[in-house]
Amino acid sequence: MNLNGKRIILGVSGSIAAYKAVILLRLLQKAGAEVKVVITPSTEQFVGSLTFSSLAGTPVFKGLWDENWSEHVDWGNWADLMVVAPATTNTLAKMAHGICDNALLAVYMAAKCPVMVAPAMDVDMFSHPRTQANLKVLEGDGRIVLDTGSGYHASGLLGKGRLLEPEEILEAVAAHFDALLPKPLAGKHVLITAGPTQEPLDPVRFLTNRSTGKMGYALAEQAAYMGATVTLVSGYTHLEEPRGVNRIVARTAEDMYQAVHAVAANQDLMIFSAAVADYTPATVADQKMKKGDGDLSIPLKRTHDILKSVGAIKREDQTLVGFALETQNEQANAEGKLKRKNLDLIVLNSLNDKGAGFGHDTNQVTIIDRNLKKTPLPLASKQEIAVGILQQAIAWMVGQESV
Repeated sequence: MNLNGKRIILGVSGSIAAYKAVILLRLLQKAGAEVKVVITPSTEQFVGSLTFSSLAGTPVFKGLWDENWSEHVDWGNWADLMVVAPATTNTLAKMAHGICDNALLAVYMAAKCPVMVAPAMDVDMFSHPRTQANLKVLEGDGRIVLDTGSGYHASGLLGKGRLLEPEEILEAVAAHFDALLPKPLAGKHVLITAGPTQEPLDPVRFLTNRSTGKMGYALAEQAAYMGATVTLVSGYTHLEEPRGVNRIVARTAEDMYQAVHAVAANQDLMIFSAAVADYTPATVADQKMKKGDGDLSIPLKRTHDILKSVGAIKREDQTLVGFALETQNEQANAEGKLKRKNLDLIVLNSLNDKGAGFGHDTNQVTIIDRNLKKTPLPLASKQEIAVGILQQAIAWMVGQESV
C-alpha cells in the first residue's frame, strides 16, 4: 500500500475508540503518508495529546485559544485528505450543522480537501434517527462516510456502531487515493512473476536464491493501481498478497512454468521478474539425506526457460518484459538476453550498483527496448522503480498499437 507524499489530517474526537486512532496514525505513516493530528478537548480524557504528538513528530492542534489558534486555516489548505476517526455522535452532529466550537471542527470547516468520517458510538446512539439523519447530511455534502463495525461495545451492548478497525480505515484511505489515479492499464490483463523458486533435494532441504520478491510485488501493486487485472505468479515469499491482485503461489520452477503457461495467452503485458532456478536436482530423495563421511555431489538438470518459452509464442499484440540481474558485462549480457528471448523490453539490474538487487527496499535499473533505446532509472524505492518500469511498458504498448 503506497501513500507516499500524501498529506493527511487525522481528526480524533472523544471516544473510548480513540486508542484505535493511535494505531491508524502509525499505519498511515508506515504507508508513506505525512500526518498531522487535531483533537477535541474530550479526546484527552481517553488518549493524551503527547501520545499523538510523539508519534506524529509534530505538535497536536487542540485548542482554539492556544498560540496557534489560527492554524486551522493553514491546515485546511495543506491536506490532501482529512480523516475523522473516531467521529462521535456529538462531533458528527456539529459537522452536519456547521457548529464550530473546537479545533477539530475549525479544521473541518476550513478544509479544502475531501473529508472521510469513521463513526464510533454505542448501539442506540448510532441507530438514533438524528444520528442517521446527520450522516445523510454529511453524505449529501460530499463527505466520505464509512460504515461502522458490529460487535460488543464498552457498554456491553451488541450491535452496530463500533469504529472500524484501523486496517479497514487504511484500506478506505488507500481506495480513495487509488480512485484519483489515472488508469492507463484499465481493461488490460497483466501477468507478473516474482520471488525465488525452491528446488527440493529431499523432504527438508531445497536449493534457492536470495530473491525476496519485493520488486515483483511492487510491480503487481502498481499495475493494479493503474487499473490492470493483475495475475501474480509468485515463488514462496514472506510478503503479503498485494491488494486487488490474484496471486498464484508456484514454489518450483516447474510449478511456475505450468502456472505461467496456463494464463499467458490471455495477457496484454507480461513482466518476468522472478528469480527462477536454472537447475533442479535430477532426483529428489524420498527421505532426509543423512550426512556421510565424504563429500557429496548432487546431479542437476536444466529447468524450463520460462521467459524464452513465452517469447517463442508471444503474439504481436502482447508486450513481454524480462529482467537481467548481472554482475559483469551487464549491458552486453542484457542486450543478448533481450534478443535471444524475443523480449520487447529488458530491465537491467546490476549487483554492482549500491542499493540495487536482492533484499533492498530500493533499486536502480536501466530499461532497454528492442530498438536498444536505454532509459536509466536512478536509485529509488522499489515502488517508484515499479512505476517507472510500467510507464515504459505502457509507452511501448501505445507505440505498438499506433503502428
